[in-house]
Amino acid sequence: MDLVTQHGLSPYSAPLWWRLIATALSFTLFGVGGVLLRILVFPILGLLPSDTETRRRRARGVISWAFRTFVQFMFRCGVLTYEVRGAERLGRPGQLVIANHPSLIDVVMLIAFIRDANCVVKQSLWQNPFMRAPIRAAQYISNSGSMDMLDEAAAALHDGQTLVIFPEGTRTTPGQPPEFHRGAAAIALRGARIITPVAISVTPTTLTKAEPWYRIPSRRFHICLRVGEDIDPQLFSTQGSAPIASRKLNDFLHRHFIKELAVDERFNAGN
Repeated sequence: MDLVTQHGLSPYSAPLWWRLIATALSFTLFGVGGVLLRILVFPILGLLPSDTETRRRRARGVISWAFRTFVQFMFRCGVLTYEVRGAERLGRPGQLVIANHPSLIDVVMLIAFIRDANCVVKQSLWQNPFMRAPIRAAQYISNSGSMDMLDEAAAALHDGQTLVIFPEGTRTTPGQPPEFHRGAAAIALRGARIITPVAISVTPTTLTKAEPWYRIPSRRFHICLRVGEDIDPQLFSTQGSAPIASRKLNDFLHRHFIKELAVDERFNAGN
């Protein structure tokens, strides 16, 4: 892996009026970029001679590059700063990356630093005019909540892919601890070689479930991704039947994230 811990830190602090404009420009860029990928980039990639796996890997690489470009645009415009601790441990074969979901751009940040990642995405995004072409080209997995989704996700892990999933299924309600559904734990027990938790904090909070994009914070926000220690799913697979093992793993992951996010909260309160 050639990815290293990444930092986007700068003493520059843009005024509120500029950050509002820059945020609007960022969302516009995201939408326009999605359209360009759909009508220009992916049709051209589809014409190149290759097998299914190569097309999929190529599409995911383009999406990762586009997301890194988007993050850098927001950083250089003074909208955000960012820090990714342990990025070099992301993107391994059969790795299930599990993260909490405090803001709208969490998935963008993760995919930006994993060049060949699969992802479980909301079913509604498959019909989004800006996102459906990239999602289909990358062969992401629709979060339909069915057994087929669990089987598809487990098969991707068995195939040696890196899979990103947010166990909450939606963004965290501000001021509330994350609530994990068991789907991620069930997928881990079915197919993951390793589980890698990534604790995401956003300070001050923004782009949450309760806030429109134009309600920007009084200062630019800082997003931090901390890659945790690997978890061996086999430690839980022997602890009873599949439902019991899934519940125990889900409880373990939930406690882990509560603890890690509390550390972030204390650190941010002291700064």
